[in-house]
Amino acid sequence: MGSDWRESRVGEVRSLIMRAEPDAVEEVKWRKPSNPEGVPTFSLDGLICTLETYKDKVKVTFAKGATLPDPAKLFNASLGAGVRRAIDINEEDTLDADAFVALVRAAVALNRG
Repeated sequence: MGSDWRESRVGEVRSLIMRAEPDAVEEVKWRKPSNPEGVPTFSLDGLICTLETYKDKVKVTFAKGATLPDPAKLFNASLGAGVRRAIDINEEDTLDADAFVALVRAAVALNRG
C-alpha cells in the first residue's frame, strides 16, 4: 500500500506544473546509490523546482522560492533557507492547485527576469 498516495501526489504536482507552464522541461538529476531513481527537476529558462519523494511526504522545492510571492502560504519547509523554499505535502494534505500554478508561473517569470 505504502507508496500509492505518494505516486498519485507526484502525478498531481507534475500535472499542475505542466498546466502552469506547458513548456517546462522535466529531467532526472542527481542519481546516486542511495537514490537510484534520481530527483525529477522542472526547468524553463532556469530551474523551477525539484520533486522528491520521502517515506512520509512529497517535497517540492522551489530553487528561488525565497523571492517568490506566496500569498496562499504554500511554503511550509526550508523557510530559513537563504534562497530556496519548499512545500511538504503529506498524505492527508490538500494542495491549493490555483495557488501552486501561480507559484510555478512566478518562478518562471523570475527565471526570465
